[in-house]
Amino acid sequence: MNKAELARMIQAGAGQRKADLVIKNVRLLDIITGEITTSDIAIVGNRIVGTHSTYEGDREIDGAGRFAVPGFIDTHLHIESSLVSPMEFDRCVLPYGLTTAICDPHEIANVLGADGIKYFLDASERSLMDIKVNLSSCVPATAFETSGAELLIEDLLPYRDHPSVIGLAEFMNFPGVINTNDEVLDKLLAFQDGHIDGHAPLLRGDDLNGYLAAKIRTDHECTTADEAREKMRKGMAILIREGSVSKDLNALAEVLTAESSSFMALCTDDRNPLDIHEEGHLDSLIRRLIAKGCPTHHVYRAASHSAARIFGLDDRGIVAPGWLADIVLLDDLEQCAVSDVIKSGQLVNDAAFAARPSLGPIGLQSMKAQKTSPDQFKVPASEGKNLTPMMGVKPGLILTYREEGVLPREDGILQPDTAQDAIQVSVVERHGKNGNIGHGFVKGFGLKQGAIASSVGHDSHNITLVGTNPDDLSAAANRIIDMRGGFCVAHEGKILAELALPIAGLMSELPFEEVAHALEKLRDAAHGLGCTLPEPFLQVAFLALPVIPHLKMTDYGLFDVDAFDFVK
Repeated sequence: MNKAELARMIQAGAGQRKADLVIKNVRLLDIITGEITTSDIAIVGNRIVGTHSTYEGDREIDGAGRFAVPGFIDTHLHIESSLVSPMEFDRCVLPYGLTTAICDPHEIANVLGADGIKYFLDASERSLMDIKVNLSSCVPATAFETSGAELLIEDLLPYRDHPSVIGLAEFMNFPGVINTNDEVLDKLLAFQDGHIDGHAPLLRGDDLNGYLAAKIRTDHECTTADEAREKMRKGMAILIREGSVSKDLNALAEVLTAESSSFMALCTDDRNPLDIHEEGHLDSLIRRLIAKGCPTHHVYRAASHSAARIFGLDDRGIVAPGWLADIVLLDDLEQCAVSDVIKSGQLVNDAAFAARPSLGPIGLQSMKAQKTSPDQFKVPASEGKNLTPMMGVKPGLILTYREEGVLPREDGILQPDTAQDAIQVSVVERHGKNGNIGHGFVKGFGLKQGAIASSVGHDSHNITLVGTNPDDLSAAANRIIDMRGGFCVAHEGKILAELALPIAGLMSELPFEEVAHALEKLRDAAHGLGCTLPEPFLQVAFLALPVIPHLKMTDYGLFDVDAFDFVK
């Protein structure tokens, strides 16, 4: 900004000259007091310059009958989990009012290392929405799986001063924090004067105190109101998460009150285009929280100003003079029915998206797994053990539970048993490092036949599969390899549905509309084989996440997160 531009903003705000853009006669929600006032909103450049008055503009938008609220801020997400490129994600969610996304490129960083972070920073310079980046803190997340890359503090520091970087992303290695691991301390020390994002599922008591002493400020992993309240009492900002798999809104809604809304925000973490198409994005969380009785203007405050304050974005989050012109126009306040979005003073439309600079794909050759055979998916029975430990899954949770059961045996090989909903889960190492395949069993999918496979396998993104027989497990794994990453459903050796994800094995090169359509076919195919989970593929992806309790599967075998060791 130069002196002339600043003068023009001041003059337009004072009514001495026309503004660039004016929203006329709109009902403006004051997220501080809850008051609704009919007003014009004047904008010059990317800044709001006037409210609660009447203005003229070179361009004018009729706001009569509509409401104006600040642009929404998703405080923690992995754009890779949308299954589309960052530029397609921009086009997908900005029309739902999401003007700022605070992302951790953790998934692509686990595959491609620093090149993955640079890809997202390049996207942040081209997108209409603001893509803010927290630098991935835990790559690899643990030493108990095979990752494609490693990021040390020396790899992160070159990006620290990028204008899109906020701080250090979710610190998942909470045992490393509490046990003062040297490498962990190096990363924490380098960001003591910036933001450090938390990730501490079920961490309570003195261990939580020790974790927070590292100056970690936020948590999106609370699954109960009691856990959220303890963390808030200890100074953490709580992010209510509602994604495609992790659904914590119902449990945490009661915590969002007039007293707490300044210390709470909203996030999706992982949400795919099909769910966005069917339910919306952050707008979905807003209307559901209001429907549950949370105070309306406090919900909008959590979705905007509180989020901005928590993450140090001091230029946005309120519709008032001097603030960034990120504005969402709504036909209905309680339903959060978005009709138009203004991002940095620009009306969001197809022409605005078309004018963005392009960004090519990366990581198209990251799939390095070797083809499999059915024999590699046969699980030998352990002599002298009748009970087999198993993972248990529940819809809407990435937490898994420890279960056990007696599985049939045939020629010394453990067999899945659909009668007790016990099917096989396998993880195939795909980074070309060791060729590992880990095996176990899981309950809760309801699958009666066939197999489901995914190269999205948090956090190291090996090929994760569930299935009822070795032939279909092998066929599904091989199709994932041929596609250079993706999802598929196999039955009797045939592929019933698929979606290629060749960008690092995580994202499609297709428009989000086509990705949503492919996901619909995949979901239908999985349900046709008996799967009872609403979102089978992201649920599969989280089976391999060994930083979330209680049992997880990696390419090395079944892992006990509570004991931080493999199941013997």
